[in-house]
Amino acid sequence: MKSKNVTPLLGQVLQKIALKIGATVVMEPEWGIVGQITFRNGRRRYFRYSSLDLNSMGASEIAKDKDYANFFMGRMGYPTVSGKTFFSKEWARAIGSRRDIDAAYHYAVGLGFPVVVKPNSGSQGMGVSFVYTKREFYRAMRFVFSSDRVGLVQRIVSGRDYRVVVMDNRVISAYERTPLNVIGDGRSTIRQLLQKKQRRFIASSRDTRIKLDDPRIAEKLERQRLSFRSIPARRKHIYLLDNANLSSGGDSRDVTSQMHPTFKKLAIRLTRDMGLRLCGVDLMVAGDISKRPGTYWVLEVNSAPGLDHYAKMGRTQEKIVEELYLEVLKSLERRP
Repeated sequence: MKSKNVTPLLGQVLQKIALKIGATVVMEPEWGIVGQITFRNGRRRYFRYSSLDLNSMGASEIAKDKDYANFFMGRMGYPTVSGKTFFSKEWARAIGSRRDIDAAYHYAVGLGFPVVVKPNSGSQGMGVSFVYTKREFYRAMRFVFSSDRVGLVQRIVSGRDYRVVVMDNRVISAYERTPLNVIGDGRSTIRQLLQKKQRRFIASSRDTRIKLDDPRIAEKLERQRLSFRSIPARRKHIYLLDNANLSSGGDSRDVTSQMHPTFKKLAIRLTRDMGLRLCGVDLMVAGDISKRPGTYWVLEVNSAPGLDHYAKMGRTQEKIVEELYLEVLKSLERRP
């Protein structure tokens, strides 16, 4: 659960805009992560974190399962990343499968290192690792199995990482994501630069905590022959993670107005094809999203895209998010 008195963005925004349509929002007071919306017609809807009564349950459940979502997207002709699921030893025994952690390693060897390891149902970049060795692979998979009985091993694809948020037939926002990084000043250690970055997050009310004890950071530094004590040269970019999730300290750049129309149509069509109304479409593009699509992959779809980080990019983005959720409220009021 979240810490007390830390209300996720969705609750804050709904409380702010609900009065515009005569609705009221009641938040559960102890943790502030769930709420009830009561409309003028007496209809009630509920939300938890970023999840609303908007997408159907079946489509939402498929979207949460990366492997199932990839199956259906691939079957419909969307380019997905090749990979396979494997099970914790306990779950493999329970279901009578041989696809355990050792089978996962042999599969990774067949793909060729490095590979991506991630929880099959995780979000916000939790447990996502790029692994280069047998030791890293087993550590990463054991970490995955500490919270999820199904892990996903995938081939690595490279390019620029984008999140596109769609509501019905409209792209609401699009932004490029870059992994957690620091920029050297010629004086500070990497540890000090990370601590400064954390202080900036706190000052801007960004609910992101950089975990200095994350083994993925230490391994990423080691591969660059660096450590937390290293002092990067002035203006030198040092990347600390491979995954670009904003919740793990990544940065973002708004590209909504630059997005090529073909990519917009793609994201809208994919959202509809996956049975969703509100969707975050994650794309890896070997090029630029402002250009006509060439090589790209659909990394995953998210049926409850959090817009906290996007809204805090500036007043323009904050207004876009408020307008989106006002449309969501109106839709929920009309929906039987």
